[in-house]
Amino acid sequence: MLQAIIIDDIEQARRTLKKDLETYCPEVTVIGEAGGVVEGARLLKKIQPDVVFLDIQMNDGSGFDLLDILGDITFRVIFTTASDAHAIRAFRFSAVDYLLKPIDPDELKEAVKKASIQIQGAEKGMDLLKEVMDKNGKKPERLALHSLDKIHVVTIADIVRCESNINYTEFYFTSGKKLLVTRTLKDFEELLATHGFYRVHNSHLINTRLIKEFIKTDGGYLVLQDGTNIPVSSRKRPEVIRMLENL
Repeated sequence: MLQAIIIDDIEQARRTLKKDLETYCPEVTVIGEAGGVVEGARLLKKIQPDVVFLDIQMNDGSGFDLLDILGDITFRVIFTTASDAHAIRAFRFSAVDYLLKPIDPDELKEAVKKASIQIQGAEKGMDLLKEVMDKNGKKPERLALHSLDKIHVVTIADIVRCESNINYTEFYFTSGKKLLVTRTLKDFEELLATHGFYRVHNSHLINTRLIKEFIKTDGGYLVLQDGTNIPVSSRKRPEVIRMLENL
């Protein structure tokens, strides 16, 4: 079963979508509703669903505003809107799907199916890593990462950094390649900590073994061996300095 929240400033739209889910997607249970950005943000800070059906244009802001307020999120997003004007921006937020109102039942079922596949695939990848880490207390050298269409087995030492992309994570490698993974940055922070990875900013997790230098000006930022500049949050700056002194 998938737990869902519907966020839309039109009550009738919420009621219709809930009824459609009950009719066409019985595997989805609606556990909450909200009528705007502020109300939705408050609800999502209390309840963590599997998927959120999110309207884009609302009286007190947009669905994009809500996602910006929340920062790192663990749920999947399916945008619902009466206009396709924001489609490109929606997919830049790594939306599972973008449904135009009135919502077509077949498109709704397909969107729910895609969300379910992404959630199940990501969970299997994380379970695999945890299982490997538990064996003999040894740290794994490789990691299984789920993108939208396949599972990638990568060498952890080859990971330069990870960057938050709403409810996804962008991995960057020493080869110059990058990979969009269907899991949040928060999920990888603890798992990769024993491999020398450190979260220096809300959006950035880096391989400390690949730090080249720390620039104290302009608020403070790290330069990695591949030449990338990574900002360091003011809250993390003292910790980063202590960490570098102990390397």
